[in-house]
Amino acid sequence: MKYLFISALIASPVFADTCPPAKDYSAELAELAIAANKASDEREGRIVSDKMWDVWLRAPDEASQKKLDYGMRQRARNDFTGAYQSFDSLVSYCPLYAEGYNQRAFISYLTKDYAAALDDLNSALRLSPNHVAAQSGRALTLMNLGQLAEARLQLQAALKNNPWLSERALLDKGAPLAIKGEDI
Repeated sequence: MKYLFISALIASPVFADTCPPAKDYSAELAELAIAANKASDEREGRIVSDKMWDVWLRAPDEASQKKLDYGMRQRARNDFTGAYQSFDSLVSYCPLYAEGYNQRAFISYLTKDYAAALDDLNSALRLSPNHVAAQSGRALTLMNLGQLAEARLQLQAALKNNPWLSERALLDKGAPLAIKGEDI
């Protein structure tokens, strides 16, 4: 009987080394996308953008939140190797949490490993198709890979969700993603 109790205790979620499913914040993000599109100026648009980040940075549980926060602190200190390892650990622990892939992609982007960044951004977008940061990150990554037409389409998709992204300047006439003769 004693062993049965110990086995049940070890198998309980308290001791499990698995990430719970990420919560579905799609309705909240859809409302924020509407608010971003209704924003009347840059200041109001930035406030909505910050609220989007608040949603994306909600990890599924305390352990994943610690991994995410620690990796972000490492990145802020320019410890890209450590940050990559932290985000890699987060992705391994929570393979259904889009932000883990997005953050790991950002490290790959910063270290100019655009192929790895693109793989992670594609994973993030499979999990969260309207993740604006992953969309804009994917556009920038595609641009660096020389895939300008696809980069332009990806950035346009991101701007539909949040027209206040700083990357919007890349679609201005004469910018690298502007295709001659086409209007946005």
